[in-house]
Amino acid sequence: MHRLARPSLNWNRHLFVVLSALAAASLAAACRSTPVASPAPVSANTWAVVDGREITRAEVEKAFRRIGDGSQTLSDEEALTAKLGLLNDLIVEEILLTKARELKIEASESELDTAYAAAKKNIPDEAFQQELARRSLTTAEMRDGLRRELLAQKLIDRDVGSKIAVTDQEVTDFFNANRTQFNLTEDAYHLAQIIVTPVRDAQVANRTGDDATTPQAATAKVAMLMERLKGGTSFRDLAMDYSEDPESAARGGDLGLVPLSAVKQAPPALRDAVLKVPPGTARVVSQQNALTIVFVVAREPAGQRDLSTPTVRERITETLRARKEQLLRTAYLATARADAQVANHLARRLVESQGTLPGPEPAAAR
Repeated sequence: MHRLARPSLNWNRHLFVVLSALAAASLAAACRSTPVASPAPVSANTWAVVDGREITRAEVEKAFRRIGDGSQTLSDEEALTAKLGLLNDLIVEEILLTKARELKIEASESELDTAYAAAKKNIPDEAFQQELARRSLTTAEMRDGLRRELLAQKLIDRDVGSKIAVTDQEVTDFFNANRTQFNLTEDAYHLAQIIVTPVRDAQVANRTGDDATTPQAATAKVAMLMERLKGGTSFRDLAMDYSEDPESAARGGDLGLVPLSAVKQAPPALRDAVLKVPPGTARVVSQQNALTIVFVVAREPAGQRDLSTPTVRERITETLRARKEQLLRTAYLATARADAQVANHLARRLVESQGTLPGPEPAAAR
């Protein structure tokens, strides 16, 4: 309860093998006699190529400034690790954007305005412009980054979300297999959580791959999430996108029903975050070297529930849908990447140079 975490001859065949081997050897000898053209050198400013389209150092740096915490002081190794991860995200994003263009998926200006307003997190315009200037970004660049994210998400919604269905039979089967979970011998709280750690996590299971790596970044991230909650963003979506808990992120942070006796045995700060707030309230708790946003979904009285009990069917449907979405999304992104032609030059250079990145080429050489 301390983290409120509660899921490898016959002769003819022999002759064929020998002849094939001889033919292959002859072909190899012929190939060796013909000079092979060396591939054209790749600019040091080209960090990846996706289906012939370059992702440049400048693009990664710009994205890094847009989503990074400027107050952090990162070592060269930490910054490169973050940029390598961001480059991988941009590679996947580029693959998705290509698909979106082929399907003529677009993001309207009103949708972009909404995303931009959410990114500002209720910061006054002047302060927000100062923050953009500090990160060497323009409003247009900020909006373009948000547009790309919107298009990628729209494609995922189209090709993944729209194909997920939970049948009545699946709900019934889940209830029958887990009937004891719905028989409460005492009052219980339906809880959800978002966990943010101040260190780099070995496994990041959220949908965006977001991972705070310093205490300052963790604090800033939690502040952003609380602002998003105040702005009306669903807790489930934020947990799936940003929680760093590999066990509950895929479920939208859902912890199910926690008995009152277990809540009372939790550390005081955690206990009070549940018992002293009304349902629908989120509180931030610092515990076990992590920040946890605890969300009290509802308080449930003791007794047996069935599928006619309000919220039971909805909770089961949401749980089953989240499982299917996580699986299908992971498979979809893996397939999309496998089908694309990708060359990650930054990763190769870092391996070949044992972690030392050459500086950018001068403008004339680009």
